[in-house]
Formats: sequence, structure tokens, C-alpha cells
Amino acid sequence: MDQTRRGFLKAAGCAAIGAGLALPIGRAVAGAVVADPLPGGLTAKRWAMALNVRKCLQRDGCRACIDACHVEHNVPSIADVKREIKWVWKEPFKDTFQTEVHQHMDSALSEKNVLVLCNHCDNPPCVRVCPTKATWKRPDGIVMMDEHRCIGCRYCIVACPYGSRSFNWQDPRPFITTGIRVEYPTRTKGVVEKCTFCTERLAKGLLPACVEVCNKVAGRGTMIFGDAGEVNSEIVRALRAGFSLRRKPALGTEPQVYYIV
Repeated sequence: MDQTRRGFLKAAGCAAIGAGLALPIGRAVAGAVVADPLPGGLTAKRWAMALNVRKCLQRDGCRACIDACHVEHNVPSIADVKREIKWVWKEPFKDTFQTEVHQHMDSALSEKNVLVLCNHCDNPPCVRVCPTKATWKRPDGIVMMDEHRCIGCRYCIVACPYGSRSFNWQDPRPFITTGIRVEYPTRTKGVVEKCTFCTERLAKGLLPACVEVCNKVAGRGTMIFGDAGEVNSEIVRALRAGFSLRRKPALGTEPQVYYIV
């Protein structure tokens, strides 16, 4: 057997081994985010969130849901607004819903701040532009982020019309002031991160951290998380019972975070 043939067979053999390894590795990665949930895990046709804005605003300045999320996911506290990392935060109502605000609107809404986060859109532009598929949409509608695949190109940040993604300009770990939770992986410099609707908690049968804490602090129904694909679910009933808004619906992204006003 000449050297050329031997080299070809060696390369082919390595490729076959690699392909064999890639399948179980791929399944393991997929199983963590899109496959069958753990026994007792929460499932839905289409996960969505609804926020009762007036009920939330009764607790002016409350940060319970934000703090719960950021502690749960090792989100660093960086004071520089150009480098800050945020999964859940607040924005002025008049900026969040620019086309809805008018001079006669109740100032209890228009002059306040409202909670914002990733909208887990049905038609997410961030997914379309990602060159490595580091961000993708699960069958249940949750838009995911794989920091290990992220190459830091930030196309998704540019594409997202809601400012829902943050880029790690520096190692975030020194800025985790509440102690690192070993249950959730920390990120590294040069990757994007965002809210994932607490998929790691859903797999264990738990609601997202923000929802759980908010409803304890502000009362049940302040934040509702459920299956928008089920006609009799709690979230669908709440949306039918009251008037709700979505952020920038004219863009066609079909955001799945609703604001009941």
C-alpha cells in the first residue's frame, strides 16, 4: 500500500470516528435544550409571558424579579452602561411603547418604568443572522443562546430590535457580587448572553426565577408564564380578560412577552 493510499484511509478512518462521536455529542447538547424534559419538567406548545403592568407598578422601585434572575444566572453587576450585562431590566414606558403613548394617557403608566427582557419572538431576527447557530429557537418557542458556539460577531445584537442581548467585553466573573452559583455556568469574555426563560428550571418543573419571586412579592398574577398555545391556559385567559400591548409589533417579530395595562 503506497503512502498516498495509506494517508487517505487514515483520514477516512478519522472522519468516520469523528462522525460517530459527533452524533452522541450532538444528542447530548440537543437534549439539554430541546429534547424530552426531565421527569416532572414543564412543557408547552408555546411558552409566553404576561406582565400585569399596573399591579407591578404598585411596588415602585421594586427589583425583586431582576435580582432573582441575575443571581440565578450569575449575571455580573457592571456599572458602565456601555458594558453592562442584563437579562431583565427596566425602561421608561414612553420609550418602550412609543407608538402607544399620547398626551391623555394616564401618567401612572406613561411616566413610569416597565420591565423588559428578551421577547422570545416567533420570528426572531437574531436567529436568522447568527452565522454559527449559537442562537436558535426551540420547538416550544424559547429563543436559546449557546455561549460555547458564539464567536462574538454581535450580529444578533444588531438584529435584535429590543436591545435584549448583552456582550461580554471583559471577563464577567470578577463582577459577580452575590457569589457564583455553581449550578449555572458562568460566561467568558467575547460572548453574547440573554434571558432564556429559565429553561434549566423548566426542565426541573420550576417556573422562571423572575416569575416565582415576583408573584411571592407582588402577588399572584403580577407575572404570568404559561402556554400560549393552549386555549384554556392561565396566560391565554388573562390576555383575553384585559387589554395588552407588545413591544414594536409592527416589525413582524411576533414578540411573546405581553404587557397587560
